[in-house]
Amino acid sequence: MIKVTCRRIDSVTVVDLGGRITLGDGSTTLRDTIRGLLAQDERRILLNLGEVTYIDSSGLGELVSGFTQVRKAGGDLKLLNLTRKVHDLLQITKLYTVFDVQDDEAKAIAAFGSEHAVAEAPRAH
Repeated sequence: MIKVTCRRIDSVTVVDLGGRITLGDGSTTLRDTIRGLLAQDERRILLNLGEVTYIDSSGLGELVSGFTQVRKAGGDLKLLNLTRKVHDLLQITKLYTVFDVQDDEAKAIAAFGSEHAVAEAPRAH
């Protein structure tokens, strides 16, 4: 089972994930979360994977799919706080170079840049 919590910092939506991102509930939840954020016009998404204990090929596929969807929508998706297992998996599959991977939340937020931060009005969630 996967836990998902969304919070907003400046113009970035931080998605805190916990548990297992696997075929079935985990990957479906990740897909639905990213699609839901895009539907709400959220284009700067930071996936915090610090509490993810396991990710399988289906979960990896959803990460790549989510990344592609966000990019096509003109946004950006970054990864934060990879566990050793997830880090190694991304290295082995050569996906580590695809994603912008950060290990510090404040630096990750700053990495999105601030060109849209001033133009966006705060939204209630």
